[in-house]
Amino acid sequence: MSTERPLRARLHIGVIGGAECDEQTARIAEEVGRLVAREGAVLVCGGMRGVMEAACRGAKEAGGTTIGILPGADRSQGNDYLDVAVATGFGEARNLAIIKTADAIIALPGSYGTLSEIGFALRMGKRVIGLDTWDIEGVVRAETAEEAVRLALGQD
Repeated sequence: MSTERPLRARLHIGVIGGAECDEQTARIAEEVGRLVAREGAVLVCGGMRGVMEAACRGAKEAGGTTIGILPGADRSQGNDYLDVAVATGFGEARNLAIIKTADAIIALPGSYGTLSEIGFALRMGKRVIGLDTWDIEGVVRAETAEEAVRLALGQD
């Protein structure tokens, strides 16, 4: 019998950012995912490419668990590093489901979809950690992946 906590009892960290990103942002997202997994938290994201895929890749390489809440109705559209792909068919409205599922959010560079997720999270009183993302009141700034994960875990 396993003594490991069930997934639903583990901290869920949302990692949000652009569906397209440059190599530097992808490296940072991958490191965030790796650190989230090492802490035993579950990584929640939009399940597509860019920041989401890089974060999932890092989490999987570190033995973590990943959940992707997809905009479309087909689970196969998610990235290859997802353990659980939730096909919503909700389009951009799935951003709210990502935020509701996560206990804290780490925001990386992204466009208006990322901005909407930050807004939802702040409105719900969730901790939002920003790594080179939108400069908005209420977003706690981090300079490194390590600092972002530490802050998301409430270790400040």
